[in-house]
Amino acid sequence: MPPKVKAKTGVGKAQKKKKWSKGKVKDKANNAVVCDRPTYDKIMKEVPTFKMISQSVLIDRMKVNGSLARSAIRFLESEGLIKKIVHHNGQWIYTRATAALE
Repeated sequence: MPPKVKAKTGVGKAQKKKKWSKGKVKDKANNAVVCDRPTYDKIMKEVPTFKMISQSVLIDRMKVNGSLARSAIRFLESEGLIKKIVHHNGQWIYTRATAALE
């Protein structure tokens, strides 16, 4: 006499589908695309005091978009308020201008 075979449950279409978790949605950043007077004043006052200045830092702290951050960095360098450390194709890194760096 053959052994009793228990009927399989949950095979094929009868099996429950895996419920995929709804991934967390990151809020879209609402960064400024035009430099208004308060943003300009904030950049001129605060950015030259940062130890490390890069496009990413300006985007995070000043809530501006990437092109505005790059132009602000170029302007601050031309004014002599910040000094270049690394000017790589993908990332520009600057620091505050002090007498020790010159």
